[in-house]
Amino acid sequence: MTARAARGTGRMPATRVSASAAAATASAVAGAAGIALDMPDHPTARYEQVKSHIRRTIESGARQPGDRIPSELDLVAELGVSRMTVNRALRELADEGLVTRVSGVGTFVAEAKPQSTLLMIAHIGDEIRSRGHEYTYETLLKQRETAPVVVSNALGLAPGASVFHVICVHRENGLPVQLEDRYVNPATAPEFLQQDFAAIRPSEYLYNIVPAHDVEHVVDAGLSTPAEAALLEIRVEEPCLTLVRRTWTSGVAVTFARFVHPGSRYRLGCRFTPDISQRQG
Repeated sequence: MTARAARGTGRMPATRVSASAAAATASAVAGAAGIALDMPDHPTARYEQVKSHIRRTIESGARQPGDRIPSELDLVAELGVSRMTVNRALRELADEGLVTRVSGVGTFVAEAKPQSTLLMIAHIGDEIRSRGHEYTYETLLKQRETAPVVVSNALGLAPGASVFHVICVHRENGLPVQLEDRYVNPATAPEFLQQDFAAIRPSEYLYNIVPAHDVEHVVDAGLSTPAEAALLEIRVEEPCLTLVRRTWTSGVAVTFARFVHPGSRYRLGCRFTPDISQRQG
C-alpha cells in the first residue's frame, strides 16, 4: 500500500512515519478533539500537564469515584503525547491516591481516603463496613516469643520477657489499608493466643476482656520496610502513616501495636468538643 493509499484509510504503516510526523499527527488529533494542552517540549512538563488535565476532570466532578479513566492508548490519542508520558502521569496520580490502577482491568478514580479517629480506639472493620464497603482481614503471625528490647521497654517488662505477637493485614474492597503489628502482655490476657482470630479480631478480643483505662497514640509519617510494603502491596517508596498505640489497664501495660497505612489509601484525624479548660488556644 502506498503512503497516499494509507492516508485514505486513516492508518499509516509505522515504518513510514517519522517521529516528527507522529507528533504532528497526535497534536492535530488533540486539536480536533477540542483539547487545549499547552505542552512544551520538555518531557517533565508533558507528564505534569497530563496529570493536571486528568486531575481537573476529577476535581470538576466530570468523573466521580469509581469512574474509569480513559486507557493509556486513548489518552495518547486524545492528548498527543507518548504512552511513556501517560504511563508516568497515571503512575504518579496513583501514588498520590487520586486514581487506582487495577492490573488488566484499567484505571479508576479513587474513592475519598477514609479517615480514622485519633481520640478513641476505633475498630477498622467497623469503619469500613460503615461506608458500605467490604472488609476482610488475615492473621499472618500468631505466636509467643521473646520481646525485642523496644517492645519490653514499651510494655514496662523485664528484658527478655515473653510476649504474644500477632501480625494482621486489613483490607477494604480487597485492597490492603492497614498492617497491624501487635504485641500483648501475657499477664493481662493469658488466653490471647488460644482465640480463633478468624472469628474475632485481636483488637476486638482485647477490647472486650481488658478495659483500657489509658491510651497513647503517636502518629509518624515515613516509609515502610520492604517486608511491610510487600504485605501492603505498595512500592517501598510510597509514604505511609504509622499509628503507634499503647494501652494500660489499672496502670499495667496491655498492648503495644503499630498500624501502618499506605498514605495514598488512608488518613488519620478527629473531631471533638473540648472542655472549657481546653478552650484557651
